[in-house]
Amino acid sequence: MDQNIIVREATQNDIKYADIITTEMAESAKARGTGIAKRSPEYIQMKMEEGKAVIAVTADGTWVGFCYIEAWEHEKYVANSGLIVSPAFRKSGVAKEIKNKVFELSRKKFPDAKIFGLTTGLAVMKINSDLGYEPVTYSELTNDEEFWKGCKSCVNYEILMSKDRKNCMCTAMLYDPAEKAAEAAEKAAMALPLPQITPKEEFAHYSKVYERFMRFKQFVMLKGWRKKEDGENETRKSSMLSFLFFW
Repeated sequence: MDQNIIVREATQNDIKYADIITTEMAESAKARGTGIAKRSPEYIQMKMEEGKAVIAVTADGTWVGFCYIEAWEHEKYVANSGLIVSPAFRKSGVAKEIKNKVFELSRKKFPDAKIFGLTTGLAVMKINSDLGYEPVTYSELTNDEEFWKGCKSCVNYEILMSKDRKNCMCTAMLYDPAEKAAEAAEKAAMALPLPQITPKEEFAHYSKVYERFMRFKQFVMLKGWRKKEDGENETRKSSMLSFLFFW
């Protein structure tokens, strides 16, 4: 990435970029022929004032890129939305830096929330995957109606609704902090060194294992012998009864 580009948390001092950001969002969606939930300049300004956005600018103040955070279901879910980069700075690596920064901001503000995203862009999918997101079905995303209302301005909204919100043109990806913590704990446990034991302790351990195995083996053999004996007795009894009956 160009060292002249600064990626940072957006503040209310950045509201001057709101118009150009929303305009580029709409133009980019139109050029790709894919849908995007439209956002007004006022909405983008609000995200900046709340400290829920990341912006990229050059040292001289030229706007480069942007992304913001939305929380749903009482902060149970968080979405990193509206990723956009100015055409002049695309393929420079700045998109990845913005995604990394907004991901860090999401984890800081909402450490227990599941972070998700909907996208049609392969580049964004790759970035999400590198951050630990995994592809999921729409059923694993938020059920908050306000989130899905945001899709109404998308050109693919009718497709979404015709499929009962189970899938659409976008790929759903999710980062679950609880699941990642469990995976990390499992890896840490597997990395721990095995306890060191002396040859004498090892011999004693395996001697006990061998003794248990032999006792179990004897039990199985004895059970089988008794079963066989009982079967033979039953056969003899049956033969005797048959003889007496026919006689």
